[in-house]
Amino acid sequence: MDLTLLYRGPLASCDYDCPYCPFAKRRDSTAQLRADRTALERFTAWAHEQRDDRLSVLFTPWGEGLVRSWYRRALVELSHRPHIRRVAVQTNLSCRTDWLEDADLDTVALWCTYHPGQTPYERFLAKTHALSGLGVRFSVGIVGVPEHLEHARRLRAELPDHVYLWVNAAEGHTYTDEQAAGWTGLDPLFPFSRHPHRSAGMPCRTGESVLSVDGEGTVRRCHFVPAPLGNLYDGSYRAALGPRTCPRELCDCHIGYVHLETLPLYDVFAGGVLERVPHTLPGHPARPLLPLTSTSRRG
Repeated sequence: MDLTLLYRGPLASCDYDCPYCPFAKRRDSTAQLRADRTALERFTAWAHEQRDDRLSVLFTPWGEGLVRSWYRRALVELSHRPHIRRVAVQTNLSCRTDWLEDADLDTVALWCTYHPGQTPYERFLAKTHALSGLGVRFSVGIVGVPEHLEHARRLRAELPDHVYLWVNAAEGHTYTDEQAAGWTGLDPLFPFSRHPHRSAGMPCRTGESVLSVDGEGTVRRCHFVPAPLGNLYDGSYRAALGPRTCPRELCDCHIGYVHLETLPLYDVFAGGVLERVPHTLPGHPARPLLPLTSTSRRG
């Protein structure tokens, strides 16, 4: 079968100090980093030897993974396995990019976030052009706080034309229609992020073909539902796989609601769900987007 795994190990340290992130500038101890490396290498070894399923893997660390050699190595190694359809990671792109020359570029991908004030704009932009020059699949995004709007407009104007710029609604921030229109002008998919989605009782791919895995191998349906389904390494999770409705009232994170069957996002991001790369670029006059449905919006 086809399985998508969202892996999040114990890593919680980041080299940035974003005011909207609770994990900013956390430092893991040597022992914590060693534990994270051991956990990731165990997961990579399992995925490397998997024979029963075709896998897609997204690394979603609380901290920044690509400044650690073991995350870069994991992406390169897994990208060359024939049963791995996609291996991707969420990153602030503070790392170098030349290591991607060793990866299979048909399989590896990056989900990159620009954080104004944390890195020089020119440095971040140069890295996006370097990725484009290498032929790496990637998206670029920004958190939609008001002070980021001009940064986002500049970024959209200067990114390679084929690169999708996404905007995440800032947690706890309410947008007027006028404010939302400004962000939607940059990212036509912003309305999906603007409001949490009603999810209670709605069918979702998580728990059936999409799973969350932590550093101990505990499998859950997604990062936001704590009930365990079993363990990856003893295979006990497999008996629990099956169609499920969501137990949460609302889903407000892209890595969660993208899997809701009530939303059209698997069509919008066909072939690029993990790295947040749309099948065709939003906003292109010849490429209309699927509209929001009444069931996908909070009233």
